[in-house]
Amino acid sequence: MGIKIIAVVGARPNYMKVAPIWRELDKNGHVSKMLVHTGQHYDANMSKIFFDDLKLPKPDVYLGVGSGSHGEQTSKVMFEFEKILEREHADLVIVVGDVNSTMAGALVAVKMGVSVAHVEAGLRSFDRTMPEEINRMVTDIVSDLLFTTEPSARKNLLREGVEETKIHFVGNVMIDSLHYYRDKADRSRVLEDLSLKPDGYGLVTLHRPSNVDRTETLRGILDALIELGSDCPMIFPAHPRTRKMIEDNKLLVPPKKLRILDPIGYLDFAKLMMHARLVLTDSGGIQEETTVLGISCLTIRENTERPITLEIGTNRLVGVSAERIVKEGRDALRKPQGRGKIPELWDGRASERIVRVINEYFR
Repeated sequence: MGIKIIAVVGARPNYMKVAPIWRELDKNGHVSKMLVHTGQHYDANMSKIFFDDLKLPKPDVYLGVGSGSHGEQTSKVMFEFEKILEREHADLVIVVGDVNSTMAGALVAVKMGVSVAHVEAGLRSFDRTMPEEINRMVTDIVSDLLFTTEPSARKNLLREGVEETKIHFVGNVMIDSLHYYRDKADRSRVLEDLSLKPDGYGLVTLHRPSNVDRTETLRGILDALIELGSDCPMIFPAHPRTRKMIEDNKLLVPPKKLRILDPIGYLDFAKLMMHARLVLTDSGGIQEETTVLGISCLTIRENTERPITLEIGTNRLVGVSAERIVKEGRDALRKPQGRGKIPELWDGRASERIVRVINEYFR
């Protein structure tokens, strides 16, 4: 008897998490698959890179919900996804990460009696002002299979009352994708195109509303990055909203110290990350990838839902104070790269373990 699986993605990082699972499921002749892209985040300019260059599966269904408030976006996904489940009679819905589409897909599935698997379950920042934290908590409490990336996630889930038999420590599917694309990324010519030398620049990403939507906070972070740019030039592929905030508030950025670029593709970004002297970010996934690559990372946030990257990895939590960002940045630039260890099961085979659990679940 065959199994029908639907995966829900809403943003580009979701694809990097679903793709290795999809490849592994292809080895199972008894599984039929459907990929639903909600359109929560969609950039037409990047679609060629994601679907063609990375050989990622094209979505079977594109809901096109677009942007909007959290309530509006979540309700649109639920309304449209319910129609899909009514038509397709799936056995399992896979959701990944912590975007609004993750929670919306899980809620619709559980209300319709369909089993839910959450990839990256149990991560907690313990900051309920973060929309992602609410998405994580709600998704986990309704899921039937909870796939965790690090030991702290299991502790969090047990504390919240999740049955132990539902929790499966499988490792990190983002690292599966990093392993899969690493050689291809290293062939990128982005360093030559930007006239950069390995280990001779810092790499910056900023996208969280708490950092970029508040003018004073953004100004302080930019001032810190510019000061660090005196020691080591900073390369900043900027999210369109971040760039708009910089321009609207007339924040001056000297390009020789902080070089703002348009968004770039995964392979070019991975190449920049692999050869950076230092990475400064507010992204969860980049905290994980830099840990595996052995690259020093400063996380410009007051908390992180990925504590393993602090405990044994290359990540430091530095908050948003300009003074502290500069101090920690200069300290990281002085020290040699390579401190830290790779967390358990971050070996590029998480998707194999996930599919093994799914097969057992339906056996």
